[in-house]
Amino acid sequence: MSLIPYSFSRTALFKLDPEYAHEVTMNMLACTQRTPLDCLYRQSFISDPITIAGLRFPNRIGLAAGLDKNARVIDGLGAMGFGFVEVGTVTPLAQSGNAKPRMFRLPEAHALINRLGFNNEGLDAFVRNVQQSTFRSSGKILGLNIGKNAVTPIERAADDYLIALSGVYPHADYVTVNISSPNTQNLRALQSDDALEALLAALATHRNALADKYGRRVPIFVKIAPDLDETQIDFIASALVKHQMDGVIATNTTLARNTVQGLPYANEVGGLSGAPILAVSNRVIALLRAKLDVAYGPSYPIIGVGGIMSAKDAQSKIEAGANAVQIYTGLIYQGPSLVTACAKALSRERNEL
Repeated sequence: MSLIPYSFSRTALFKLDPEYAHEVTMNMLACTQRTPLDCLYRQSFISDPITIAGLRFPNRIGLAAGLDKNARVIDGLGAMGFGFVEVGTVTPLAQSGNAKPRMFRLPEAHALINRLGFNNEGLDAFVRNVQQSTFRSSGKILGLNIGKNAVTPIERAADDYLIALSGVYPHADYVTVNISSPNTQNLRALQSDDALEALLAALATHRNALADKYGRRVPIFVKIAPDLDETQIDFIASALVKHQMDGVIATNTTLARNTVQGLPYANEVGGLSGAPILAVSNRVIALLRAKLDVAYGPSYPIIGVGGIMSAKDAQSKIEAGANAVQIYTGLIYQGPSLVTACAKALSRERNEL
């Protein structure tokens, strides 16, 4: 149980510009993690182990990538009760991202819009931060999320992903390949047929070489968008299996605005996250599960993310076909207690089966 009710912190933070509030929070976590002051946000840990992609996840609640782009506060976030934490997206070279302002709250909808654009300090700084974390040594699972630099032409995108994969491989429990952010120009084109086949084939070959070098095979997950039709989802599922990717993360943010029309900032460019994307994310999960069960079998891992604001929402993703879930925007609106509530609900549900 955290020492200070999150409702107090949220009131203060929501009076600030969203990106500045994020920076304040990250700096606070950086100063207090691995110290007794983590009692300010620490939560009771709920044990609910599950094996996914050959990894033992201590519970089924994870943090989605995007909150800690530079891997600065893995241990602080880990203290909130997550069984796994995913950080990034990191690109080979540092980049500032898109012009500010680039993050907007839609509190009436419990939502955010962001167009950050993979702002990060680059691969070398990212790896140094990962190495300082103690999260993995406590038996928790760490995912490292990789992307391409904005200046890299889309036809050379695979080069960036292979550089990033090489850099994070020794330090990751799993690696996520982000091909679904709407905020890097043309990135989502990598989900199309030929581009996806070429990228996954290159990743698979490079991963095999890295596995020989380091003596262990690190699972690769692919993060996809919610704005896909059934034909696209079918193709992606088949390609994942064909190229021996180890799992899929569904989904990233959406470009759709039908659920937030008329609200302030609703027409800002960027990806919409939070409560409005729960249903569209669950739709993708259900379609993936149906296709993957045929192509691979019911054990193919799906991590569900998008719109989890309550324990009931987390349960809905498991019911749609996910093996585990991730939280991001819900943490901003509900605070660390959401992690414990979701973990308790999923643990209780499994024990009652």
